[in-house]
Amino acid sequence: MNDSLSTVDLTDAKELAKLVRTFPVRDGEKPWTAKDVRDVADELTADIDRLTAELAAADAELSDLLRNSGDGAGDDQADSGSSALEREQELTLVNNTRDMLGQTQRALARIQAGTFGTCEVCGQAIGKARVQAFPRATLCVTCKQREERR
Repeated sequence: MNDSLSTVDLTDAKELAKLVRTFPVRDGEKPWTAKDVRDVADELTADIDRLTAELAAADAELSDLLRNSGDGAGDDQADSGSSALEREQELTLVNNTRDMLGQTQRALARIQAGTFGTCEVCGQAIGKARVQAFPRATLCVTCKQREERR
């Protein structure tokens, strides 16, 4: 990772123009433009805001469920099982949202660091179209397929 790029201001047109030249593309793809990267960064930033709000709401819901789990000493087994299932589902939702938030923050950091669009395993271009469709992608298709076969 290039340390001089680690603090790139994505609102600075000159810095961004210099940065996008470092983003790899696959054969046949057009090079990244500052507008392309700004659009992806704006999408990621909006996702971070949305996911942060969702996480706060889900955390509050989970806290309520855990706080109320001791209530209802007269509940039968079915009620207890239902409550446990509800807590488990809410915990899964919180964990999934937290993971997605982390991936989104990491994608934005990769843009600022100048490593966006580069496969973390082989170092080749992930593919501009793939990254535009799924900005959190960190692996090229070949490496992703290899990972999923394991």
